[in-house]
Amino acid sequence: MSTFQELNLSKFILRSLEDLGFTTPTPIQQESFSVISSGRDIIGLAQTGTGKTLAYGLPILNQLKYGVQIPPRVLILVPTRELVVQVVEMLQNASSHQNLRIMGIYGGANINVQRKKIGEGTDILVATPGRLYDLCVDGALTLNAVKQLVIDEVDVMLDLGFRFQLTNLFEILPTKKQNILFSATMTDEVEILINDFFNAPQKISIALSGEPLKNIAQSAYPVKNFYTKFNLLKHLLSQQEDMNKVLVFTASKKMADRLHNCFLEEAWGNRISVTHSNKSQNHRFAALEDFESGNVQALITTDVMARGIDIESVSHVVNLDVPRFPENYIHRIGRTGRANKIGNSITFYTENEFEFVQGIEELMQMEINKIEFPAEVEISKELTPDEVQKTNEGQSNHQLKNAEPSGPAFHEKIAKNKKVNLGGSYKQTIKTKFKKPRTKGDKIGNRKRK
Repeated sequence: MSTFQELNLSKFILRSLEDLGFTTPTPIQQESFSVISSGRDIIGLAQTGTGKTLAYGLPILNQLKYGVQIPPRVLILVPTRELVVQVVEMLQNASSHQNLRIMGIYGGANINVQRKKIGEGTDILVATPGRLYDLCVDGALTLNAVKQLVIDEVDVMLDLGFRFQLTNLFEILPTKKQNILFSATMTDEVEILINDFFNAPQKISIALSGEPLKNIAQSAYPVKNFYTKFNLLKHLLSQQEDMNKVLVFTASKKMADRLHNCFLEEAWGNRISVTHSNKSQNHRFAALEDFESGNVQALITTDVMARGIDIESVSHVVNLDVPRFPENYIHRIGRTGRANKIGNSITFYTENEFEFVQGIEELMQMEINKIEFPAEVEISKELTPDEVQKTNEGQSNHQLKNAEPSGPAFHEKIAKNKKVNLGGSYKQTIKTKFKKPRTKGDKIGNRKRK
């Protein structure tokens, strides 16, 4: 196993890594270092939690020298504001003994403050595509000095609808630059982007999505409905002492809020928090800080946050629902068991979700441990509006099948409504006398008929 010293890093970076307690590079960091250092375009495929930030960060920091220019020389694009903050913090920590300017910009923050900071100059700019594009369009930011472009979690960006911004940013950026792309999955859209804008990139694949993380214990419970899932989650959080830092994933923002409200109603408000893209910037950062510091036992979130959260020592990941796309399951559970620590994943599935469980097992080529539903947990009969709608849809089909034939869909018109508009008394008189209406346009013809 190699060490960071073998990568020929500068003494300043080695000192920073020593301060962080990092001694051994991860496989993706080791494999990509020489390629990025050579200046060649690169595609890095690795699961979340494998150290991708330093995989591109270390070779960039190792080559970047002190500068005083205003426009950024390195541009790093990430999908969420949380990831902007975390990448900036990681790069600042890794370059703590260097004199480099690193800043982040994202939506939800004051754009005028960001304009001012950009005007002061930066070496490395970390940004979300939407806010970056806005600043470029209004002329507050120029990208003509960018020598290295990094696109991190590109599949998430495309899922969030940032293809328009990415495409237009490539048109603005210099043609001669190094393109560095990292992703956990290789989709058709990602391949199109690579084919359009990359120059003979070298591909490095480490722990591709679908390969189960061996240090994560995976289990699943069969559950009747949403409120029964809430009862089971509450039971597990109360009974298992090791569930001290739990990340709970839901299918939607509405479901996340509903689950949080259930806990609030039972006076669990000081132990549970919620965050998703509809929450304000201050709320999102405060929720993450409370969770990371241990002020709350569990944080409820959505799939969009599955790769925007990098928190140490997450004890458990709970999938309140089964994601429809198996790859999202891999991203979710990758939040626990990070840095080679032991992690735990628990999934709740209804009868309708069992086929998604099978899809995940097929992707991972392993079976998830099924646990019998605890007898002491109450099975709720209450249904959410979505569950009621699905139930009613099923009933309506059955009722229509056995329903009696319905009568006519109209009533006989009353006498006054049977009248036909004949054009008024004048037109009727003319029609009787001349056999057809007299027109204003044919005066000669009208005179001949008299």
